[in-house]
Amino acid sequence: MSLYDDAVLVLKEYEDQTDLRQAYLDHLAQHPDGLWKACHAGHLTASALVIDPEAGRVLLTLHRKLRMWLQMGGHCEPGDATLAATALREATEESGVSGLSLLPGGPVRLDRHPIPAPCHWHLDVQYAALAPPDAAHEISDESLDVRWFGYDEVTDVADTSVVRLLEATRARLAV
Repeated sequence: MSLYDDAVLVLKEYEDQTDLRQAYLDHLAQHPDGLWKACHAGHLTASALVIDPEAGRVLLTLHRKLRMWLQMGGHCEPGDATLAATALREATEESGVSGLSLLPGGPVRLDRHPIPAPCHWHLDVQYAALAPPDAAHEISDESLDVRWFGYDEVTDVADTSVVRLLEATRARLAV
């Protein structure tokens, strides 16, 4: 199965945010290159909120270019077999945490947001990744900082898309 086929299947199986999900599917139908950064009409990305539910905290990155606290994530690459693999690769690369595992059940949320030209949109497929106990993190070249935040601190540092992702992740975890 190609990454494109996986993305279509993942989106068809995702049961929430029906209008936004359909917009993603329409985008892929109109843009066979809609998974790749070169698609200037917009492209899918995959991200993962790194979470430590036992300690009640999440690991966020201070994005070098955007200067915002965000979940880990980024662009699909030719070697990625699935969107989940993209999210896990990005989370591992950007956090430096080894042993991450995606929360079962597929994506937690979708988030479409504008980005600077020449591209116009990121259509982000958002997962959650469970950190192993005592996970050690590192700052990647794409980050200014990487830091753990308690659940109650996220609203003070991150935008609403991260807050919504945390809420949806906690609901799935039932914590």
